[in-house]
Amino acid sequence: MRAILTVFIKEFRENLREKRTLLSALILGPLLGPVLFAVALSSSIERGASRNDRPVMLAVSHANRAPNLISFLHQYGVEIQPVTFDDAGARAAIREHRQTQVLVIGDDFGEQLASGEPAPLVLYADSSDSSNTRGISRVRVLLEQYGVLIQRLRITARGIDPLVLAPIVVQSVDVATPASRSVIFLGTLSYLILFTMLMGGMYLAIDTTAGERERGSLEALLTVPVKRQQLIYGKIMATCAYMTLSLSLTVTAFSVALQFVGLEQFGMTVNFGPLVALQVVAFCLPLVPLGAALMTIVAAFTRTYREAQTYLGLVLLVPTLPLVFAGMLGLRPTAPLMAVPSLSQHFLITSLLRDEPISAAFLALSVSATLAVGAVLMLIAGRLYDREALLG
Repeated sequence: MRAILTVFIKEFRENLREKRTLLSALILGPLLGPVLFAVALSSSIERGASRNDRPVMLAVSHANRAPNLISFLHQYGVEIQPVTFDDAGARAAIREHRQTQVLVIGDDFGEQLASGEPAPLVLYADSSDSSNTRGISRVRVLLEQYGVLIQRLRITARGIDPLVLAPIVVQSVDVATPASRSVIFLGTLSYLILFTMLMGGMYLAIDTTAGERERGSLEALLTVPVKRQQLIYGKIMATCAYMTLSLSLTVTAFSVALQFVGLEQFGMTVNFGPLVALQVVAFCLPLVPLGAALMTIVAAFTRTYREAQTYLGLVLLVPTLPLVFAGMLGLRPTAPLMAVPSLSQHFLITSLLRDEPISAAFLALSVSATLAVGAVLMLIAGRLYDREALLG
């Protein structure tokens, strides 16, 4: 153990003088990443709030054919722009982005409405334009409400209670808490934390393996009277130390930065105080030895620093891929999934953000499975350094 600690202290001190390692492990990722995330999130929230206050613009062709409908839309804050488009003109105006949506009122709209028949309205819009989704949806809802209003007036005029048309009344009860609603915006937080943590140890893992081989110092190092496994374990410990520092700084930076994003104006709260931050660090710590050992193994097969960078750039995606699938498939925590490293940490962090109770069994399964995989990878790394081909 003394030999392992000696190698650990040596590698840790030497890499404190490496600007590249310090920038990636302690500055760029842990500090700049959370700040940029908070700024981007805050800007998105402000832009969304400004859109909510902005009136909806609607170009209406032949508005004189439906004055009551136009008054109804005005009443609900829709600004009407009179136009004289036909079908081709409306399509062209939408495709060329001269209008976001166009409502064309048919020639016989008034006649069919008066006779009790369905009156024609054509709403042109571009569903692929995400910036106008809210306005399009609002206009559609208002048109449907106007149709329901006409329907009720017709039923009442015939002496029938309009409630006959509503046999079922559905009352929606939203049980989401302000903290759980914030996960809508903070869903990628666990991905950023784990990715930054891995980045914190990547350059050290490269430098202590491929870097030493490229500099020609690996052969001399392996001649010291210390077992090769002890050497690699000391190097992995140093990588773990930098990953832990990166993890702690990243979580701390997120804890501070997220207090200023302004989710409160949407009825949400960020559940990321000091206690939650400590829990996030504790839940991610079992993944540190796994990540350090995995990067060391891959770097041990490379010959140059640049080659190791290329391969480890791809390896960093491996622990984060389960998080992507979890978001795409809407996965929920189960016993088998909690045994998957990185995915279980994602579930634990998400539960903390949602302020939900965490199952002790799930927590124990996550920690034990992650540590077990990390231990296996460390043993593999130790065996790799016993190969004579390492110096080839």
